[in-house]
Amino acid sequence: MTTLAAKDILQTPLPSPRGLDEEAKHAFMRMISHELRTPLNSIIGFSEVLKQQPCGPLGAPQYLEYANIIGASGTKMLRLVNQIVEIVRLESHAADLDLRPEPLEALVEEVLQSLRYEAEGLGVRLFAEDMENLPWVLADARGVKVILTNLLQNAMVQTPAAEPVVVRARRAGHEVVIEVEDRGPGADMLDAPRLLRPFQKGPTPVRTDGAGLGLPIALLFARAMGGDLDIRTARGEGFTAIVTLPAP
Repeated sequence: MTTLAAKDILQTPLPSPRGLDEEAKHAFMRMISHELRTPLNSIIGFSEVLKQQPCGPLGAPQYLEYANIIGASGTKMLRLVNQIVEIVRLESHAADLDLRPEPLEALVEEVLQSLRYEAEGLGVRLFAEDMENLPWVLADARGVKVILTNLLQNAMVQTPAAEPVVVRARRAGHEVVIEVEDRGPGADMLDAPRLLRPFQKGPTPVRTDGAGLGLPIALLFARAMGGDLDIRTARGEGFTAIVTLPAP
């Protein structure tokens, strides 16, 4: 039987408290996210069943309104849980990214279509400049779509009704620069570093939707793919998120 001498035990390096804290945090977030996702999917699914009334009318019209509220609330909560999972995966370098040349036009079009009804509900117009001539990018397709989705949703929250949210992109040397611009209230540039941290919001949001995770997730994904995220803004002059990614 192998035994350890006292001096061997004393010389064995112990994990740092910070390392233990980070590992415990990630394990906790993974567990909580899984435990929340399962019932939320059931809540959203059964609310859709109630709205479609396949077994007959619900009775009082208020019940259908309640089903809509339950479904919308569940969807909002599920989005928050998914965002938290995304941050945990990216911070722990557990994101499985497949970097390859991707046509930005197809990715932008897919994201714009996925957000069309949400934008219509907010009265916001989404469009991409010079869509037919968007460059290719060296990136993970899902990662780019997550970046665009989060930046566009962040912009829609800040944009007054009837105002546009614009996506544009260009190649600049060995990089592709993607901009998402809104005409909301903007913010002080000195406040930009704070806005890139989780659960931080702008000082004067047009709407209160969102948990302040869109920009941090976009930043983490951009850096995981060899790029970065910057902000250009001023009070009363709108807000522009600028993503740089490698060009193929």
